Amino acid sequence: MMVQGRDRRDGDATIRVGFTCSKKVGNAVTRNRAKRRLRAVAREVLPGLAQPGWDYVLIGRAGETAVQPYDALRRDLAQALGKLRGQG
Repeated sequence: MMVQGRDRRDGDATIRVGFTCSKKVGNAVTRNRAKRRLRAVAREVLPGLAQPGWDYVLIGRAGETAVQPYDALRRDLAQALGKLRGQG
């Protein structure tokens, strides 16, 4: 997956997140499965590692997001969040 993040700098501490998968990921069934997996991993990882006041977009990748082991997705998201914070 790819993760993009941006500090809103508006004083609101809410963490907002969006999900997207292009048609390159696969047919509708595959794209929906990939987005469900992204939502599930975000529910687990973001509360502990995301920065308050930031917007995040998780982007599904073709041939990876829908079939990659769940633990690997979780680890990848945690690593990406660390890089966005400047700790990776």
